[in-house]
Amino acid sequence: MHRETVEAVAFRAGYLTLFALMLLPLLVVIATSFSAGSRIAFPPDGLSLVWYGEFFQSRRWLEAFTNSLVVGVGTAVVATGLGVMGAFGQELDDGSLGTILAPLVLVPLLIPPVILGITLLMYFNEVGLRGSYWTIILAHTLWATPLVYFVMRSVFSRFDWQQLDAAHDLGAGPIQSFVHVVLPNVKHGVFVGALLAFIISLQEFVMALFLSTASTQTIPVLAWTEIRQALDPMVSVVSTFLILISLGALVLAVIATNLEWVSKQLS
Repeated sequence: MHRETVEAVAFRAGYLTLFALMLLPLLVVIATSFSAGSRIAFPPDGLSLVWYGEFFQSRRWLEAFTNSLVVGVGTAVVATGLGVMGAFGQELDDGSLGTILAPLVLVPLLIPPVILGITLLMYFNEVGLRGSYWTIILAHTLWATPLVYFVMRSVFSRFDWQQLDAAHDLGAGPIQSFVHVVLPNVKHGVFVGALLAFIISLQEFVMALFLSTASTQTIPVLAWTEIRQALDPMVSVVSTFLILISLGALVLAVIATNLEWVSKQLS
């Protein structure tokens, strides 16, 4: 065998092994969700859907699931708006905005979530937002916005800005040119950024632990509370739902990205 072939085989075996090791814990969680026993065990003590039935009959879990979706969608909307505007504004700026904005956007990602949670808790208590969905949405936006921002920076780098100049020459205003010229060309990137923001919000735990109340508990917070009391398969059930939703969102993001690539190849 040629040296290049051996290296290619070794590389593929390496990343397939790494991929399998990363997926193994997820498969264990999904398997334990079908346990017929009263405690989490692997291999499961028999297979049953009884805990899925318990989930759909539990008001607490359904409310937490609804809270997670509300916070996730809210975070996706706010973070996508901020990320798109930040990236778009930087592309239009001829000065030093880029050298200042990019490091500032990264700052929230460099601060430990515990510090952010405590700081935001004190701040929202002062402004009277404690206990609302907005406290968690704005906290999650701090982490989601940088991802959307850098996704859109990549998307805008491939945009033909002469189209925007042509729209301005034809009399279109800033909002009209953005909505009718820029947005249709970058909509797949906006969609991918929104999905990433939604996934980040859905999985975030530490800041939500500080900022949520009994009426705004998200799934990760309630799962952590339940684990401290009893390690039953219900935690595996809700974890399975979060895994499937995240994987579904990632698949949609990949599909949207490929559709954009295919459309460019055909145009």
